[in-house]
Amino acid sequence: MDNQPPKYYKNPAIATILSFFYAGLGQLYNGQIVKGIVFIVAYAISVLLMWVVVGFVTTPIIWIWGMIDANSSAKKINNKLADEPS
Repeated sequence: MDNQPPKYYKNPAIATILSFFYAGLGQLYNGQIVKGIVFIVAYAISVLLMWVVVGFVTTPIIWIWGMIDANSSAKKINNKLADEPS
């Protein structure tokens, strides 16, 4: 019997829901720490830019992009894990 470590699949729905609450949290859940931090910082800056109106355009874009990216990244991670030999 092989003593291989277990594979930890990511739930795309959880990744999406986390990014729904705050952009970048889904990426952190997926283990993409740097990408998650970039999303968190970009989202925070975008929210601050609402004071000069630009944020009203950029914030929803970053928010939606974060959810889509978290979902698709979780699926890619799962596909990569599934393709690895057991």
